[in-house]
Amino acid sequence: MNKFVSWLCKIFLAPLVGLLFIKEIRGIENLPKGNFILASNHLSDLDILVDAYLCVPREFNFIGQIDGFEGVLKWIISFIYFIFGVIPLDRKNKESKEKTIEKAVANLKKGNILIIYPEGGRSIDGNLQKGKLGIAKIFLQTGVPIVPVAINGTFKLLPRGGKLKIKKIVTVNIGKPLRFEKDFQRAQKLNKDSEDYYNILRKISDGVMSEIASLL
Repeated sequence: MNKFVSWLCKIFLAPLVGLLFIKEIRGIENLPKGNFILASNHLSDLDILVDAYLCVPREFNFIGQIDGFEGVLKWIISFIYFIFGVIPLDRKNKESKEKTIEKAVANLKKGNILIIYPEGGRSIDGNLQKGKLGIAKIFLQTGVPIVPVAINGTFKLLPRGGKLKIKKIVTVNIGKPLRFEKDFQRAQKLNKDSEDYYNILRKISDGVMSEIASLL
């Protein structure tokens, strides 16, 4: 999301999100002044509004799936993604996954914030799922700190397949930035196809999810 659109959201959308949904935000001081990767649990489509609320009016990008849409709807979603700077991802396509990581890395190197849901999709039952490796791959190519964020309440307001409820019950807990300095330095010396590199990817992803779990 470019600076202009982000400022519009800050002025017109953020006040509504705060008024209608957000009860409390803890740890706001943990958000770095520089750019970062915001790693959040994913309970509901409302999480997108909540995480954007934390980042406006700065420039930031989401990663958004497109494999769940077909026909005209897929074109509409793609247009919306273009307007709001969402990086499209087809989770069933290996080439799309690689391009998504490339775009995410490029935007981070430009100084943008990246908002990512390491679980790879919304929770069906409200419980935290195992993290995918994408966030670790992006981190190891940029070294940009990962900020874990835990959201509570959005599942009650808009569960997967449910209807929206308006209630000021959402709480957000922001953790301290994770830098995984030793793992980052070690990974730079390894072949990306090696087992040792994979183990570092898994360790970082699990570490992020562990932090989110503790924040919940």
